[in-house]
Amino acid sequence: MILGLCFFGLVINYLDRANMSVALPYIDADLQLNLSNTEKGLILGAFFWAYDGMMLVAGWFTDKVGSRRAFTFAAIWWSVFTALTPLARSFWGFFGFRFMLGAGEAPAYPASTKAASRWFPVSERALSTAVIDSGSRVGTVLSLPVVTALIAMTTWHYSFVVLGAVGIVWAGLWYWYYRDPAEHKGANDLERRYIAENGGRTDENDDSEATKIRWSQLFGYRTVWGMMLGFFCLNFVIYFFLTWFPDYLKNARGLNLKELGTLGMLPGLAAVIAGWVAGAYADRLIRGGTDVTLVRKTVMVGGLLGGAAILPAAFASSIYLALFFLAISYSSLAVAATGIWSLPADVAPSSRHVASIGGIQNFASNIAGIVSPFMFGFLLDKFHGDYTPAFALAAGFAVLGACSYAFIVGRAEPLPLPAGAALPARP
Repeated sequence: MILGLCFFGLVINYLDRANMSVALPYIDADLQLNLSNTEKGLILGAFFWAYDGMMLVAGWFTDKVGSRRAFTFAAIWWSVFTALTPLARSFWGFFGFRFMLGAGEAPAYPASTKAASRWFPVSERALSTAVIDSGSRVGTVLSLPVVTALIAMTTWHYSFVVLGAVGIVWAGLWYWYYRDPAEHKGANDLERRYIAENGGRTDENDDSEATKIRWSQLFGYRTVWGMMLGFFCLNFVIYFFLTWFPDYLKNARGLNLKELGTLGMLPGLAAVIAGWVAGAYADRLIRGGTDVTLVRKTVMVGGLLGGAAILPAAFASSIYLALFFLAISYSSLAVAATGIWSLPADVAPSSRHVASIGGIQNFASNIAGIVSPFMFGFLLDKFHGDYTPAFALAAGFAVLGACSYAFIVGRAEPLPLPAGAALPARP
C-alpha cells in the first residue's frame, strides 16, 4: 500500500508537470501568443527554476517533518496551481504559474525516497525505488493520451482543472493512510524487526554519532558531489522526454493528434518495464550475495551509456526507427535511475539524512530541468528546427554522467563521520 501510494503520487506529480508540454501548442494557437521556440523553452523550464530552488529546502524539510506531512503539503500546493493555470493569458502569466507549480512539487521525490527507505530493507530497495521512480515515466506517458483526450473532448483549460482535482484527492488519501513502520497499525512487530535488521533506514538502527552530522557537512563528501554531477547529466537527457518530445513528434516527425497519443507512449512504456525488471534483478543479485556497490554502479554506468542512444534517433529514416532508438535511450536511463534513487538510502550516514541527500542530488539534477529545455529551444532556433545538434549534446552529457558514477561516486554504504569535524551534541 505504501509503495502503491508513492507510485501514484508521482504519477500525478508528473502528469501535472508534463501537462504543459502537451498542451502548449494548443494554448499558443488558441490565445494567439505567437511564441518562439526559445519562449516555449522558457515556459517549459520555468517550473524548474522554482522546483530546483526549493529542492535543497525540500529535502531538509522532509527530514524534519517526515514523509506524511511533506508529501501532503506538496500535493495540495502543486494541485492548486495546476488547476489555476488556465487563468494565464500571456507569456509571463504561464511562466508564473509554472514557477509556482515547481515550488510545490519539490518535496515529492525526497518524501517518497524517505518513505521507501523506512519501509524497505536494502535487498528490496532497488525494486521499490524503481516502482516509485517509474511513476514519473507513467505520468509522462499518460500525459500524452490523457491530456490529448481532454483537449479533444473539451478544451485545453480542463486538462489543468481535472488533473488539479485528482491531486487534491490523492493528498487526502496519503495523509489519512501513511505512517512510518513504528507508528502504522498495519505493521506488526515481525515486519518492523525484519525491516530494521535488513538495512531499513529507521531510527532504531541509526549510529548516534552519525545523526549529529549537519546538513551542510554533507557537501564535504566526494560521493555526494559525484551523485550531483551524475544525476544532472541523466536529467539533461530525460527532460527532453518531459518537455520537447511531443513537439519533436508533431513538428519534426509530422504526427497528428491521434498518433501523438499512441506512438508517443512507446518509449515511456518501454522505460517503465525496463526500470521494474532492472530493479527486481538488482535486488535478486544483492540477496544472492553480490556486492551492493557493484550492482549499483553497473546499472548506473551502463544505463547512462545506453542513454546516448538518443543521438542515432536524429538520423533515423522513419518514425518507427527513431522511436526504437528513443526507447533504448529512455529505457537505459530508467535502469540507471533505479540505482540513482537507491543511493540516498545506501549512503546516508543515518535515517535523518536520507531525504536531505535525495534533495541535494535532485537539486543538481534539476538544474538540468532549467538548462535542458532552454538549450533544446535555442539549438532548434539556431539550426532551423533540426534536432541533431541537441541530441548530440544530450548524448555527450549521458557519457559524462556515466564517468561520474564510475570514477567519482564511492561505495554504496553509509558515509563515514567527517574527518576531524566537530559534531554538535544533540539536544
